[in-house]
Amino acid sequence: MKEERKKQEKPEKEYLEKAKELSRKDAERLMARMRGRFTRRLEDKELSAIDALALQLKFEHEQLMEWRKNVAKIREKRKD
Repeated sequence: MKEERKKQEKPEKEYLEKAKELSRKDAERLMARMRGRFTRRLEDKELSAIDALALQLKFEHEQLMEWRKNVAKIREKRKD
């Protein structure tokens, strides 16, 4: 029985544009921080470099938003 793969995640236009605007140096830094899943898909040629960068940008943005939300909760508890 074959295992079906999940539908590939497509980067959003907003993040694609940001990825295209990155300098070479910034793109290299972002790739160095890239999560394993995106790296493997890039190496397997399932993603282009720009798509992988865009997905990493989105991932990091979501992580930052979560961190900010948690910090806000901590600060709110300190006030009490």
